[in-house]
Amino acid sequence: MKRRFFGTDGIRGKTGQHPITPDFFVKLGFAAGKVLTENHKSKVNPSVVIGKDTRISGYMFESALEAGFSAAGVDTYLTGPLPTPGIAYLTQELESEIGVSITASHNPFDDNGVKFFTKNGEKISEAMEEKIEALMDEGIQSVSPDQLGKARRLDEAQERYIRFCLNTVPKTYNFKKFKIVIDCAHGATYQVAPKVFKALGIQTVVINNQPDGLNINLNAGSTHPELLEKAVVEQKADLGLAFDGDGDRLIAVDSTGRIIDGDEILYLILNYFQKQKMLSGGLVGTLMTNLALEEKCKSWDIPFERANVGDRYVSEALRQKKWQLGGENSGHIVMLNFHSTGDGIISALQLLCALAAENQSLQESLQGFSLYPQKLINVPIKEKMDLNSSQNQNLIKQAHEIMKGEGRVLIRPSGTQPLLRIMTEGPDAGLVEQSVQFLKDNLK
Repeated sequence: MKRRFFGTDGIRGKTGQHPITPDFFVKLGFAAGKVLTENHKSKVNPSVVIGKDTRISGYMFESALEAGFSAAGVDTYLTGPLPTPGIAYLTQELESEIGVSITASHNPFDDNGVKFFTKNGEKISEAMEEKIEALMDEGIQSVSPDQLGKARRLDEAQERYIRFCLNTVPKTYNFKKFKIVIDCAHGATYQVAPKVFKALGIQTVVINNQPDGLNINLNAGSTHPELLEKAVVEQKADLGLAFDGDGDRLIAVDSTGRIIDGDEILYLILNYFQKQKMLSGGLVGTLMTNLALEEKCKSWDIPFERANVGDRYVSEALRQKKWQLGGENSGHIVMLNFHSTGDGIISALQLLCALAAENQSLQESLQGFSLYPQKLINVPIKEKMDLNSSQNQNLIKQAHEIMKGEGRVLIRPSGTQPLLRIMTEGPDAGLVEQSVQFLKDNLK
């Protein structure tokens, strides 16, 4: 069965357009309630934790999901605005069968969607997504009135999640020397993140923390760090930290205003884990992870593996290999020794631990590690392309030869658009540019 609604990161779409409508969410809540609690044995109703980011449509969809789950006989805990990783944590903490975050992550306010978590705080499997979609076609058959689910507001949700984040930090480090600027993207971290860093005695300047339902990710956060770059320099801060709308990714900025992406953050945390003897196994990146990080792992005799793009695939690979650390250059960092899913705030805390342990600035800690120049372009295509044909394989070989055999060529079709994504990377920026242009001009 081909999934119709679920993508690599849950369900996402435009508000007011199919499938993201209130009636769709009622059906979704009912179907998810039935599927995810089918093995529930207790006489007490199963429960779901529902949170959201700051989009105006989240309030409408929260009520619709609650109605669907109630019709399926599932009790609901409503957290209000809370980072997606907080929902994953509370699902485990409250021993609920399901966790749901209403969010479209780093997208604009008029998008919305959901991310589902199992009782273990892991994103649900593709097989489970297919079962939910199949049940949605059958409509709603509400349980009897005496079995309907009940709802309650979880007023202590923020405090529980804040304590969880703080417990990932050793008590021995002195964080009071840091001055940081944090960019909350007018999103789900706007209340929680400042409290976490201030609780550690860090001098914290906060920007983009005034959500109005319409400004989430608007020229703000991890995908638009321009204001953060400027604020760090103006405030003479040690570094800046930018989260996305639902708080599961992190991008940093050093004191000069230079952006530090997810691969560089992953390098620093990897180095810290290794020195503190916290590293178990190797490192999982993605197809887009910079070649320099893979080569660094080899120089340290640390196993390295690439997964498909998407933090769910990083997490799946880590669990399969029984490793702990992985991530993406977009800023999703997964640390299974701390959390069951990627968490922007916990990633930021571990980055600060890495700096505090070495008593170094962000710039100093990255000396000796430079990312290779990387060029990514999207080429429109009208039909599926056979990349394994002898002609195209020969072109890929020629593109690699343009970079004198030192770089990497990656070509993959978009999963959502009629596009071919072409990426080249290597030590020489000029040759990287020539290589990608060669492929653009010649691939058929």
